Amino acid sequence: MAKNSEFEKRNKEYIKSMNNDKSLRELTRKWFITTSKYEYSYHFTWLGRPIIQYPQDMIAIQEIIWKVRPDLIIETGIAHGGSIILSASILELIGKGEVLGIDIDIREHNRIEIERHPMYKRITMIQGSSVDGDVIEKVYKFAKGKRRVLVFLDSNHSHEHVLKEMQLYSPLVKKDCYMVVFDTADEDLPESAFNNHPWGKGNNPKTAVLEFLKTNDRFEVDREIENKLLVTECPGGYLKCIK
Repeated sequence: MAKNSEFEKRNKEYIKSMNNDKSLRELTRKWFITTSKYEYSYHFTWLGRPIIQYPQDMIAIQEIIWKVRPDLIIETGIAHGGSIILSASILELIGKGEVLGIDIDIREHNRIEIERHPMYKRITMIQGSSVDGDVIEKVYKFAKGKRRVLVFLDSNHSHEHVLKEMQLYSPLVKKDCYMVVFDTADEDLPESAFNNHPWGKGNNPKTAVLEFLKTNDRFEVDREIENKLLVTECPGGYLKCIK
């Protein structure tokens, strides 16, 4: 299909109109806040493993992977493994690429299920803090020689931790690739949504992204992605490397 086809042109027009619809955006905001009370993002699996993501963001991630066709995807935060298996499955369809997952605590039952999964052949896991010096050294060694790298940040959601992750991992991301920061939507949730987590309004991935972008001109927010999703855990978090 031609890039400037009538189909794509029509889509762009509707997406623009959709985002200019204030009542729809308010309805979306209310829907997001209401469903978060029911842990909506916990209700889904990818190829049999729980994936703590909204379906809209799963679609966006596969679009990015398919477009970029990376040599390596680095993900901080493994949990049940659904996200790294999603990445690995798209790489399997492409026919190349590896996934490097990092988590401070890879629980044994999750490790067992991930290692027995058919997509594990494209996955390597590191246990440790994503900002620990030894872990960073292992990551850079693993990434050596990889030209196209995607980074997905979804571990500790405090401002300090996410900002440090961005500073440490962003040099691995080159022009036209992406760094995706998850749970930037935390800034828009009521305080009651955080259940004693050490992050909340004013201290979360979105505040980290805003601070990071003040001093790093290599990245910009890809608004086209979130504009078509409307519902996303990552508003302002789809960062495209532009130089």
